[in-house]
Amino acid sequence: MFYDFSKRLLDMTGSVLGLFFLSPLFIIVAIAIKIDSSGPVFADIPKRVGRKGKLFRMYKFRSMVEGAQEILNNNPDLLKKYKQHSYKLPIDEDPRITGMGKFIRKTSIDELPQLINILKGEMSLVGPRAYYPFELDEQQVKHPHSRKYVKIILSGKPGLTGLWQVSGRSEINFDQRVKMDARYIQKRSILYDLWILLKTIPAVLSGRGAV
Repeated sequence: MFYDFSKRLLDMTGSVLGLFFLSPLFIIVAIAIKIDSSGPVFADIPKRVGRKGKLFRMYKFRSMVEGAQEILNNNPDLLKKYKQHSYKLPIDEDPRITGMGKFIRKTSIDELPQLINILKGEMSLVGPRAYYPFELDEQQVKHPHSRKYVKIILSGKPGLTGLWQVSGRSEINFDQRVKMDARYIQKRSILYDLWILLKTIPAVLSGRGAV
């Protein structure tokens, strides 16, 4: 299919060029993370759901203290708030985020290592959000009508950016997000992907919905 071939070509070109030109930034951020707090450079986070339900490890710069997931699981109040905010917490209200972590999250620099996932074919430059397995399970129980949208979403690869990312990110709840992601899959085209990529620049610069 022409679209699939063109999209993979765009992904390969974008990820290779991105990794090449951003490599100095990657080195600087990695050093800053190590100086700022103890722990690995990349975040140790649960696997995400990819195309056809296949799980994969998403690469992100670590923006939290070590054992962040355990801290969350062992704090009922924080966990409740986390779920109420669509499995995200506002940067200024999450005690697990480091000083460097606040900066790289607000600027979306923490997301850049996903270029590795794109190069590996696990993600695309543009696509739906990469959901956690437990997030999909719990939210589909809470919103039964969302099952049809999730099915459509899992027919494509998750993206580094996407329709929901340029439309408010964390300000959009799960119910709205899956509708937008499904709409993208149904409407997708190379021109649509390029339009979303262009919209990503002002969305990142504004920091709207960043968490």
